[in-house]
Amino acid sequence: MLSIAAPPTDGAPGPASEELAVLLVSNGPGELTTWVRPLAERLHGELALRPRQPEAPISLQLVLVPCPNATGQEQRVAEGWGLFTRVLPARRFWWLLLRPRRHGPWPRHGVVVFLGGDQFWTVLLSARLGYRHLTYAEWVARWPRWNDRIAAMGPAAAARLPKRWRSRCVVVGDLMADLSESARQQAPLADAEWVALLPGSKRAKLQVGMPFLLATADRLKALRPDCRFLLPVAPTTTVAELLAWAGPANPISRHFGVEPPTLYQGELITAAGTAIQLLQAHPAHGPLSQCALALTTVGANTAELGALGVPMIVLVPTQHLHVMQAWDGWLGLLARLPLLRRLLGVALTAWRMRHRGFLAWPNISAGRVVVPERVGAIQPAEIAAEAADWLAHPQRLAGMRADLRGLRGRPGAVAALAELVQGLLPPAGAA
Repeated sequence: MLSIAAPPTDGAPGPASEELAVLLVSNGPGELTTWVRPLAERLHGELALRPRQPEAPISLQLVLVPCPNATGQEQRVAEGWGLFTRVLPARRFWWLLLRPRRHGPWPRHGVVVFLGGDQFWTVLLSARLGYRHLTYAEWVARWPRWNDRIAAMGPAAAARLPKRWRSRCVVVGDLMADLSESARQQAPLADAEWVALLPGSKRAKLQVGMPFLLATADRLKALRPDCRFLLPVAPTTTVAELLAWAGPANPISRHFGVEPPTLYQGELITAAGTAIQLLQAHPAHGPLSQCALALTTVGANTAELGALGVPMIVLVPTQHLHVMQAWDGWLGLLARLPLLRRLLGVALTAWRMRHRGFLAWPNISAGRVVVPERVGAIQPAEIAAEAADWLAHPQRLAGMRADLRGLRGRPGAVAALAELVQGLLPPAGAA
């Protein structure tokens, strides 16, 4: 795996470049798992690509762009997949635009594919390298003039385009619709009533989510002794970090009365004796798809669960607003400044909670309540009681599962997007 090392200076000769390049551009952990990896795997299955075929004429590369919601572990995770000849970290993006040959050599021809972040970054990158440009538009394509092709998630995104650019657009569907199809091929869990716990992957979410969900699991186990728990470890975090956020160094753990759990044979064991199976394989779609219910924070995980058809309760405990600053945009950046972080972070988050609209992706997509969102000074005991009530009524869970599956549409978006990428590549001999 080739990562960015000491590059040659401008004008210095480098190794002979590949004839063609495909650059996938993305940002945070959710997009990497649900968009980038499936497309990269599909492209490797249909084309001769480096690094899996070292002598292939086309390289597959990943460029990470600045994002306030990134964890900083995206490069490490992506390199571990063995899908890319090069993974450019977000901190190098501006230098890539200014002096691309310092990160080269670059093939003369290629395709830049937007899969997360700010769409304008791919506009700049494709123009700087002279490559063709493809945007996957989940809700809107913001720069259609500078796109060779636009892959829209659905008709709504396509309809937002000015008429003069609609000929460049193809509706491919939702990339996440393929998740449930692949999940069925994975090994089944033991026969039990499984509940998934998803505390998030970012510091602000883990600080609240870990102690809250451990306390909730203890209370739910008391109400339904036969239920079992699993916790997928996000690729951008570690078991050691989860243990730290559940321990005495985290003051929020004391707020919820959570004693430090222990780690035993791949399980977290709470002080009350509740066993939580840790899933460290990525992605964990197979086990997740077999869960009766998930308790989750907001974010891309709600989209993943929705794609898998897993009923969920989405949790945002607001009694700890001073650490819930994982918002997007310039206000989110201001909330992380040392002098303004606490005051502005609390004010910003409180305002967002009052004017929030929907927070879970299934609800945003449907424009109505599909999964319950619990926002406020919620407590583990009340969430455990609500979860127990859902589990006691499997017909209600089946209804939520059917609604979630109806939102995602048919599989095939990854294949359609891969076809568009191939269509933008010139024949290898003509490069």
